[in-house]
Amino acid sequence: MKKGFHTLLLFSAMSFLFIACSSNDDDDAEEQRDFTEQAAADDLLLREYLSTHTYNYEAFASATTDVEIELDTLAGDAANKTPLLDLVNSQVVTVNTTDGQSIEHRMYHLVARQGSGLERRSSIVDSVYLTYRGKLLDGSTFDESAVPIWLDNTSVITGFRYGVSEIAPGTYTQNQDGTINFENYGQGIFFLPSGLGYFANARTVIPAYSPLMFSLNVFTTNQADHDFDGILSIDEDVDGDGNPFNDDTDGDDIPNYADADDDGDGVNTIAEYDSDEDGIPDDTDR
Repeated sequence: MKKGFHTLLLFSAMSFLFIACSSNDDDDAEEQRDFTEQAAADDLLLREYLSTHTYNYEAFASATTDVEIELDTLAGDAANKTPLLDLVNSQVVTVNTTDGQSIEHRMYHLVARQGSGLERRSSIVDSVYLTYRGKLLDGSTFDESAVPIWLDNTSVITGFRYGVSEIAPGTYTQNQDGTINFENYGQGIFFLPSGLGYFANARTVIPAYSPLMFSLNVFTTNQADHDFDGILSIDEDVDGDGNPFNDDTDGDDIPNYADADDDGDGVNTIAEYDSDEDGIPDDTDR
């Protein structure tokens, strides 16, 4: 088997767990914790985990067949290995809360093997075809899909959409029987604080205020146009901050990427954005 090769049947599904919910809802069991304080506490937990754990990076360096990411504590045979903290990159994601605060959350990601399609990495509003496994820091698995599914990044928790965008897809060919051969796909893992996950909203197997980690294989991606206005959803980022979720030109509480009439003038964007079809936008509201 070639390195990074899978033969799988394409199909579409959606994990119930990934459907995005507000991380700002009130917690029924206790008074909701302070966002800023919880972000700092979660970062301490994540850094402690990353300082005491590693992964099977040697296997990726020499692999000729498929390899899965395996995490391990820095003990025993792994005592002298490089800790995850020295291998990950981090990014800060700002979340606007319902009470008007802008809270910075730091998440960490590691690309075990980058996919060959760097130019096709998903944006935070695109769709991704992947397998994944979600775990708590205690190592327990709360959700996984060993068979690839399509996930819409606008419908997943915030940290997931940012984490998956760091990992490039690979290439694929279709066989006569309808199966797909995937090669040179990306593999990675990311670690996120509760504020980029479910925060105070406990799930059946996820306690409130839980940092999360996800390992995944990214096979292919698809650029999205959610409102079918002829403009890619990522290009409806009017203020250019990389986050189309906060662009709402007409103030109707529908972000432009999901609004067929972005400026609320009664004419759909697709009819006025480039009305003379010269390739130059006539209406920059998007």
